[in-house]
Amino acid sequence: MSKLRSDAQEALAGVLTDGMTLAVGGFGLSGVPNDLIEVVRDSGVTGLTVVSNNMGVDGKGLGLLLENKQVAKAISSYVGENKLFAQQYLDKTLEVEFAPQGTLSERMRAGGAGIAAFYTRAGVGTPVAEGKPHAEFDGRTYVQERAIVADVALVHAHTADPAGNLVYRASSRNFNPVVATCGRVAVVEVEHLSDEHLDPEQVVTPGIYVNRLVRARPRVKDIEKRTVRPRAAATN
Repeated sequence: MSKLRSDAQEALAGVLTDGMTLAVGGFGLSGVPNDLIEVVRDSGVTGLTVVSNNMGVDGKGLGLLLENKQVAKAISSYVGENKLFAQQYLDKTLEVEFAPQGTLSERMRAGGAGIAAFYTRAGVGTPVAEGKPHAEFDGRTYVQERAIVADVALVHAHTADPAGNLVYRASSRNFNPVVATCGRVAVVEVEHLSDEHLDPEQVVTPGIYVNRLVRARPRVKDIEKRTVRPRAAATN
């Protein structure tokens, strides 16, 4: 498998530079490419623009890059679980560009599809639309949103085959498919490598989008918030 690398460090060798734009899959702590994020942290690159639904939590996921002061700008739809993120924003050491969640997903999908920009109703009349071109279609006002093309995409998938075709598992699919398409270089950590080619009807991300693959290290999957219902009193 020519796309397969021995470890996450080799998978990212030669593609990390200061000031680059990273698109990163995940939602909360689900489907996050943790091995790849740790390599980015250890590389010491700075001035990063990170495109991701959220920035992890304190000490986990993309929160590791915030702790290391490697992120200059975040393009996200939700950041409420990370206190350090809020502090860096208030201290003006971190620039934040908010995007409605569907708009963010579509901006990455458009980048992968070669669409430079599109118009949407989402955000019209709010600070999200300030300074952006507007246009009227069928009597309704829309705001223009620009596509996102990242230098490198970091992706977490469940299974890959020898051609780099990917499938995802349950909610960990989230933003990973659109992230995979919008990076000039897509690096994927995968939980399982299949010796056989996947059924084309089951493939979510075709291997043409994938440049490098690495097997993810086994790890305990973190849960952002755990709620446990009290047990009923035992009776004999």
